[in-house]
Amino acid sequence: RIALLHTTLRSYYEGNFALMHHHKWNLEYIDNLMPFEKEIYLNLLMAFLKEEERRSKEQQAANG
Repeated sequence: RIALLHTTLRSYYEGNFALMHHHKWNLEYIDNLMPFEKEIYLNLLMAFLKEEERRSKEQQAANG
């Protein structure tokens, strides 16, 4: 795909894995997303995971 020129092969697979694992999407669905859609979903997922990590650390600090 021409749209993948801005990304590495590793990040392509990592992004696909993250979307499949966290959203339970299949690879065909992910591959049919427009490049900008995939980027938006990956950015939202990364923000969500960072927030979850922050909350977890906050909770651990409060408990111990």
